[in-house]
Amino acid sequence: MSKKMQANRKKTWAALLLGASLLTLTGCHGSKALPDFAMPAEFDASRNYEITFWAKNDTNKNQTDVYKKAIADFESLYPNIKVNMKLYTDYGRIFNDVITNIATGTTPNVCITYPDHIATYMTGKNTVVPLDSLFSDEKYGLGGSALLYDGPAQEEIIPQFLSECELEGQHYALPYMRSTECCYINKTYVEKLGYTLPDVLTWDFVWEVSEAATAKNADGTFALNGQNVMIPFIYKSTDNMMIQMLKQRDAGYSTKEGDIELFNDDTEEILYTVADHVGTGAFSTFKISSYPANFLNAGQCLFAIDSTAGATWMGADAPLSDISEDAFVDFETEIRMVPQFDPAHPKMISQGPSVCVFNKADPQEVLASWLFTQYLLTNEVQIGYAQTEGYLPVTKKALGSPEYQDYLARSGEDNNAHYAIKIEASKLLLDHTEDTFVTPVFNGSASLRNAAGQLIENVATSVRRHETVDASYMDRLYTDVTSLYRLDQKDIATNGKQELGPLPGAAVLLLCALAFSWLLILLYVVRDFVKKRKKH
Repeated sequence: MSKKMQANRKKTWAALLLGASLLTLTGCHGSKALPDFAMPAEFDASRNYEITFWAKNDTNKNQTDVYKKAIADFESLYPNIKVNMKLYTDYGRIFNDVITNIATGTTPNVCITYPDHIATYMTGKNTVVPLDSLFSDEKYGLGGSALLYDGPAQEEIIPQFLSECELEGQHYALPYMRSTECCYINKTYVEKLGYTLPDVLTWDFVWEVSEAATAKNADGTFALNGQNVMIPFIYKSTDNMMIQMLKQRDAGYSTKEGDIELFNDDTEEILYTVADHVGTGAFSTFKISSYPANFLNAGQCLFAIDSTAGATWMGADAPLSDISEDAFVDFETEIRMVPQFDPAHPKMISQGPSVCVFNKADPQEVLASWLFTQYLLTNEVQIGYAQTEGYLPVTKKALGSPEYQDYLARSGEDNNAHYAIKIEASKLLLDHTEDTFVTPVFNGSASLRNAAGQLIENVATSVRRHETVDASYMDRLYTDVTSLYRLDQKDIATNGKQELGPLPGAAVLLLCALAFSWLLILLYVVRDFVKKRKKH
């Protein structure tokens, strides 16, 4: 072997040893649990802070602009606090990144999220800051005397929305915006089929009209629209579909203690109904067919169920859309609550983002994060963001303000800021806040929610594949979904990823000893290399 080859081999070994030593050294540096957060007596304005804010935005630039303005205005009030925003396209990605960053101790400071997700974040010790003591702090609490802005007091937050942020007897978030689901309807086609829209949709009505819309001409086109495509009824969020149908039937879903009640006779009956209408082509889902708005706006759907927060994508005059202008079909758009089993006692889900604060080793940094979190509930931010979609502000202060009331009164004035369908979607939730409900939140409730939707998705997919959906199929489906989301285990919140916890002390010592040994070897190699260099 040549001297050059020997030298290269030694260099390679040295690099490998260095890498190994660094890897093993990381085993000695285990993450430490954070202490309980204690509110500082005063905010230290002499220091500079840099906090991270993770938020969700699809393609609505107006929402991004509201965030940017809120950050700029907040930084002008607190020039020693810099807010770095990171935008995500969906809440699932935020959830996954937070879970990953909890393990590395690099969570954001403030995060737009859902209570179901927060319940999982809380499996890390002191990861999320409980907010009750912060709410009531005289100086820096809700409506506190030392705030540099006009924030809402606790009693000015809509009680139903604030209660959604309570977990295990404590508030771990503030509500940011609220929405619900509604049904966007091609009224023109419904009436063309000979039907009249009721004030409250029923499931029987929607199924009947949807089946009527599947009729075809002799050439294979659909009789209703003359096109080759028609999916009369499309549901965006099948987890919400199952949850709301069960709630409307007073059937089991889960208890607040986390007991799973999803797999019951009502669930099975709902799934058979779904199978029947998928089989005729009357029903499909977002995951199978794509966004309901695309089909509705192209005259290829009669009933499109989506969030009120997606209203600007819906209707013949929608200011936002993912289809080309020439694909739009002119029709009269109406909105209604989601279909009901009992129209006299409607039930619809309350949803929408909340904001949580993550704990850090520096209490002053947490306080800076809390100051920004509260700022998101000021009137200007609340009204500004609510106007971008069919969201509802979460404070009485914003709802009752002259600015917001003027916004509602100008419904239909234009097809942008005052797009009628968007404002009517907000009014729908405003008028039916008392009819909304939330599901129990516990460690694993996010997985249960996913499982509820998966049942419908699996059945719909199986029918399209011409599989038989019968009692034995249902047994297999329940078993498969239970296994997929680990609903029969205690760690269902991890979606199948086993939480190993911290390494035992003996293992840490062994890793440190190995690291030290590798370091000695590395030093020996380097010393030998230097000695030989000197000889030459």
